[in-house]
Amino acid sequence: MNALVAVPRLVWKAVTLPPALLLSLAGNVLTALVQIWANKIRSLLTVLGIIIAVMSIIVVVSLTQGFGDYFTNFLRNLGTNLMVVYPQWLRGPRGEWLRPAELTVDDIFAVDRLSAASRRTAPVIFMQGTVEYGRRQLAGVDVRGSSELFQPIRNFYVDEGRFFSATDVDAAMPVCVLGREILRKLECDESILGDFVLIDSQRFKVMGLLEAKGSFMGENQDEIAVIPWTVALKMYPERRNYMAFYVEAMSEPQIPESEAQVTRALRQRHGLGPGDADDFGIFKQDQILQEFGRVRTVATSVLAGIVSISLLVGGIGIMNVMLVSVTERTREIGLRKSVGARRRDILLQFLTEAVVLSTLGGAIGIALGYSICYIATLHPQMVEVNVPLWSVALALGFSAGVGVFFGIIPAFKAAILHPIDALRHE
Repeated sequence: MNALVAVPRLVWKAVTLPPALLLSLAGNVLTALVQIWANKIRSLLTVLGIIIAVMSIIVVVSLTQGFGDYFTNFLRNLGTNLMVVYPQWLRGPRGEWLRPAELTVDDIFAVDRLSAASRRTAPVIFMQGTVEYGRRQLAGVDVRGSSELFQPIRNFYVDEGRFFSATDVDAAMPVCVLGREILRKLECDESILGDFVLIDSQRFKVMGLLEAKGSFMGENQDEIAVIPWTVALKMYPERRNYMAFYVEAMSEPQIPESEAQVTRALRQRHGLGPGDADDFGIFKQDQILQEFGRVRTVATSVLAGIVSISLLVGGIGIMNVMLVSVTERTREIGLRKSVGARRRDILLQFLTEAVVLSTLGGAIGIALGYSICYIATLHPQMVEVNVPLWSVALALGFSAGVGVFFGIIPAFKAAILHPIDALRHE
């Protein structure tokens, strides 16, 4: 019991060093480095667990953050203040489907007029169609019937040619803009501008080519054709009463206000009472972003926690080697005590060696982690990977903490040795 009480007392004395002993601490660090250099192979094998753990933490956290930033930026490019309003069939008390919900052009115009927190609204008709050009045919293409506001709302602009105008929409002109993936699969290039394609057997003039967006959750955003919604209703008249529409809030903080105004306007137009369920649904783009942020935080914490188990293994290795070192240097400890060294001095010496050993292992692990991340970024399809400074500080701090935690037992064992017994040790 006295030994257990003495441990925290000795640690406290070692931690609260007066300025006069700073020189002694520097000497201990130098002695530790000499001991590590004298047993290079044993020291390297001792801290191998620390090196692997710190390297794994750096790599896992950096890759997770890199992919997370890529995903977040992709969502922000789609517009985080975007909402999609769509008709939603009503269910009965037993979950059975009732009448289909309706959303018409008049509903869309009413929302645009009554929702002050919304910057823009645009009808959108979702379809799957077939695009033909010459003798080449591409089935299963995402066809969107929308207005000229599709560009600013979706943040999806043309980089060749132009988008169709409000005049084209009002006049129901058969014009379209195409995504880059359609061009690739149809084996054509920018020369298609001004030419004609067939979309579900309807002839369209190609006005522009959309910028490349890439894939999102397995769906290629570039395999898309956009046509005026007025033309889409002529092609698919059955969609006239079952339309969806985009709503762009003024800003991200105003999304709840915009959603409330849209809900109020549609409920009033559809004659829904206080107890009636909505016959429409509202999907908010920022919901994905918020959910992904939570998933990324949990994933980073769990993965970092799993690889940190290696720190425990490395710490046990350090403790074992330090215990062996105490046994090997028993006569040295007895000699130091016989010339006036105190328990605190011996404790601090061996504790410093353990901390220096684990910190060096952590530094090597950080260097290896940086190297792996740098090599990974050289791949052309790899996302940008930046090592966050907090992960470096956390890994280095944990490795030093492991040295303190697992070095205290060997250090205390050395500190309590009786000088006469130590000098007699063979």
